[in-house]
Amino acid sequence: CGQKNSSTKEDNNTVQNRGAKIKVVTTIFPEYDWVKEIAGDEISNMDLTMLLDNGGDLHSYQPTASDIMKISDCDLFIYVGGESDAWVDDALKEAVNKNMKVINLLDVLGNTVKEEEVKEGMEAEEEEEEPEYYEHVWLSLKNAKILTKAIAEDLCEIDEEHKDIYMRNEKAYEEKLDTLDKEYQGTVDAASQKTLLFGDRFPFRYLVDDYGLDYYAAFVGCSAETEASFETVKFLSEKVDELGLKNVITIEKSDQKIAKTIVENTKDKNQNILTLDSMQSTLSDDVKNGTTYLSVMEKNLEVLKEALQ
Repeated sequence: CGQKNSSTKEDNNTVQNRGAKIKVVTTIFPEYDWVKEIAGDEISNMDLTMLLDNGGDLHSYQPTASDIMKISDCDLFIYVGGESDAWVDDALKEAVNKNMKVINLLDVLGNTVKEEEVKEGMEAEEEEEEPEYYEHVWLSLKNAKILTKAIAEDLCEIDEEHKDIYMRNEKAYEEKLDTLDKEYQGTVDAASQKTLLFGDRFPFRYLVDDYGLDYYAAFVGCSAETEASFETVKFLSEKVDELGLKNVITIEKSDQKIAKTIVENTKDKNQNILTLDSMQSTLSDDVKNGTTYLSVMEKNLEVLKEALQ
């Protein structure tokens, strides 16, 4: 589709020498926001795209022909890299920019990526031949530090002219992540109990492991299930009573049906239902209204404070 001759200088030159904006394509909101933070004022020299910008779910997303075209000639493509992104390999085969840099979040994190576990009381998943990994790596502030550094390093290579700006912005952002990370740890250290109970999917494995919290949940993080069995509801209701929990948690956009059923089957039937935001439904419209990765994690911290009372 109009690919330039490989012998032209364009293949060997920087984006600036082409006189074009840097094209960055991300799959989800956290990646999108991290690029904005690292770019700072240089964002005006970027063409930044978030593919999952229609409220769709990462686990069921399939790219359109237009999405494939955006990926094919971008300078930097960032994606999560789990089972939900199985389509990426085929998309990258269509690439016309042979100098494209690609960041797979799970690859960057390497052996710190966690395999999905079916915890006691959870709805069992069908056995998979290959291990499934928790994809929601962005819900760890510690992971965010590693991932934003990888993004900054690639932007520096793509756009050497503004290297100092990218590294300075990344360093300032890292300090903000560190500050919030310490607030999370302080909240957990001061908490009277250390267990979260989800009447929902559970995408927060990295967060609870970061701070030494325990959890129970109806489903694993990437589950497509929406109905919990009687046994699961009974187990979780009894666990609420056993631990004296005052709250049951859901994730954003939940109909709270399972959480309400759990509460109705406890002895006191008066637990609050709280919501933690996994950022799987954040759109560019939310960004225009001021939503950032840090603002969501700050709100999640306030919810966590209440959940751990």
